[in-house]
Formats: sequence, structure tokens, C-alpha cells
Amino acid sequence: MPTVAAKTLGCKVNQYDTEAMLEILERAGYKTVPFESSADVYLINTCTVTGTGDQKSLKLIRRVHREHPDAAIIAAGCLTQRTPRALCLPGVKLLIGVQRRGEVAGLLEKALASDAPIDAVSGLEKAPFEMLSVSRHEGRTRAVMKIQEGCDRYCSYCVIPYVRGPVRSMPLSDLRAEAFRLAEAGYREIVLTGIHLMSYGLDTGESLLDAVRAAACAAKRVRLGSLEPKNITAEFARDLSLIPGVCPQFHLSLQSGSETVLKRMNRRYTPEDYLAACENLRRFFPGCAVTTDVIVGFPGETEEEFIQTLSFVRQARLARLHVFPYSRRSGTAADRLKGQVSEDVKKGRAERLIRLGEELEEQYCLDSVGQTRPVLFEACTEDGLCEGYTDTYVRVRAAALPGDIRDVLITEAKQTLCLGQITK
Repeated sequence: MPTVAAKTLGCKVNQYDTEAMLEILERAGYKTVPFESSADVYLINTCTVTGTGDQKSLKLIRRVHREHPDAAIIAAGCLTQRTPRALCLPGVKLLIGVQRRGEVAGLLEKALASDAPIDAVSGLEKAPFEMLSVSRHEGRTRAVMKIQEGCDRYCSYCVIPYVRGPVRSMPLSDLRAEAFRLAEAGYREIVLTGIHLMSYGLDTGESLLDAVRAAACAAKRVRLGSLEPKNITAEFARDLSLIPGVCPQFHLSLQSGSETVLKRMNRRYTPEDYLAACENLRRFFPGCAVTTDVIVGFPGETEEEFIQTLSFVRQARLARLHVFPYSRRSGTAADRLKGQVSEDVKKGRAERLIRLGEELEEQYCLDSVGQTRPVLFEACTEDGLCEGYTDTYVRVRAAALPGDIRDVLITEAKQTLCLGQITK
């Protein structure tokens, strides 16, 4: 039986796409093996969000060919979509961008029979939503479902609209069927994700609320991926709160707490808009966790603007931060801006913001002590307990079994890990 090994670089959407392609290859007769072992085929799903992502992707392809010169390499994903010629490297037999992934097995068969690599990267102007499906997920308790593809926001620093194409949405009937399939397979929570999740339904006349309702018909819990602050109106938050099983943890993209930096980023909202979104969510989901992404060192960012971000993050009472130093991307508007910030300054600012994020996350966990929250338990631990996550995505250990959803009284917080007792 031929073997395939896979490596994903980048985001959770990429991880979903990799798993979908692996399952297609398995149905075609391939056996999945660990990436560090010897395989007949290596699937590398690339990332181009940052320059680091580019370099990691290229370096990994070269390393795989050096260590396994007889193996065939599939280069897939965003970097492949963006610069397919740059990935025509030794060992690469098949190039797939962000479409035609469902054809990976057939394309690979043709590539293996060909003397030259096959370039299956296709244009995205009129691309439909590509139906992919993943049956297995780590832990077998929480499943990710990609329901949306593409972006039309064109933030000044971002290449994603160019490599993922226009907004495409999973048809609501397919979404509902996929949710029931995952629930029947035993998954207790479904995470709805996409490249720009709030754009779900713009091409079909539906809305993200419609998608959440459809998923909630099947799943015990529904968690949302990244959301756009400007769209979190009081009406949206109210309607979302009326859907049973919605997890009160919301990843609300920030990127900067400085109004002037947000304007240069073309983010289309102000810090005040962001605070209003937080308050709308907290009004209808008391005690909810708001998590975010922040970019530091954007072109022209002064120390004063960075301090504004530090202050704003505290003011917004965020529960968790993902911090990224700005990465120049050729072809974007930000790449042409004056005042590029040095790598040393970006690194220093990232470290300061990461420390603040750790402090805020620990405080949110500490504030959870004394609360009773539903926990979806995922795996046993060495101390004989079971570990899982609350609906607000706080990590908790208690006496339970994997797959259980139990109400837990949180009794103690140790940094970002809480201990608790089952209440019923």
C-alpha cells in the first residue's frame, strides 16, 4: 500500500484542507504515516500570510526532497496559489492551489505517470465553493467545519484576498447535512470557520446567523471562528444568544488599538467600534471571553501608537491575545508605505504585548474561579483526571470521562489551567 505524509503550515483553515485531502488520498488507497517517517508521497500545504510562512514552506519542500529524493511531493495551498513557478522545485510532482483539492487523488495519479510536474493551480475569479469534508478530528470531541472561503476586505497588509479569491459560501443544505454527519459520528462541538467568516452568505443571500442555526440543530455546542467587530451589532448579538448551544467565546479581530494605525491598515472600524462590539457581546453573553489578534510594528507605528494598543487591550478586557509582528507582503498597499519598522523594534513590541496577553489570560482564568460552567472533556491526564474546555474556552481538569459535557464548579486557577468539581 503506498504511503502519504502531510504537513500543514499556517492557519486552521489550512489544517482543515490538509485533513480533507488526506482522507481523499486514503480512499484512493494510500496509508497516512507520520511526516517524519519515510513515505511515497509528501503533501505540504503551504502558507503565504507572512514572509516567514513563505520561507518555511520553501525550506520544508527542499528538506523533504533532500531526505527523500525518490518521493513525490504535492505542494498545495496559498503560497502555491500565489507563486506556483517558485514551487516548481526538485521533487515536486503536483501543484494545487486553493481549488481542485477534491481532485487530489486523480491529479496525483496523472502526475506520477508524467515525466513533468502537473500544475493544477486554477484561477479564482469564478470559483465555486469547493465542498470538502473531514471525518476525523483530534480528540474526536470537537470538529472543525469550513463553511466559507475567500475575502473581499483588502486590508492593506494582507495577501489573502489575492490568494483565496472572492467570497464563496457552503450551501446551507450542505452545511446542515455535514453538521448532522459530524454529530452522528460522535462530535459534541462544531467549530464554524472560514477565511472571513462574517462574509458567509453574501454570495447566497443567507447570513452567518442562518449558518449557526443550521449547525446548532445537530451539535450540542457551536463555536465561531474569527469575527469582524463592525458586524457585531446589538441585534446580531441578541439573535446569536437565542440560538441554543452557542459558545460564549468570541474571537474578535483587533490588529491595533490605535485609530491611526487602523486607518492605515484599512480595517474599516475604530477602537470605539471595537469596544461597542465587546459590550454588545457581553450584554447578551455575560462573562463571555473575547479573544483577538494583534499586529505590531505596522509601517509608521510610533511608540505612542503602540502604547495606545497596550492601553486599549487592557481597556477591552480581552481574555487571550495572538500577537504577530508585521510582515511585508509584496503587492499589498502596506508594502508601499513609508516608515517600515525595524525587526528589533517589532520583536520588542511583540514581547511586551505577549507578556500583557499572558497576564490578561491568567486574570480571566482567575476570574472564572467560583463559576459553574459546562466543560467538554477531551482527554485523560497523568494525574487520573480528565481535561477539557469550558464554553468560554478555559482549560479545566476534573474527574470525568472523555466526551462528557458536564457542569463544573471551578475551584482553583493555576495560571491558565483551572481545576474543578463536577456539580451534577
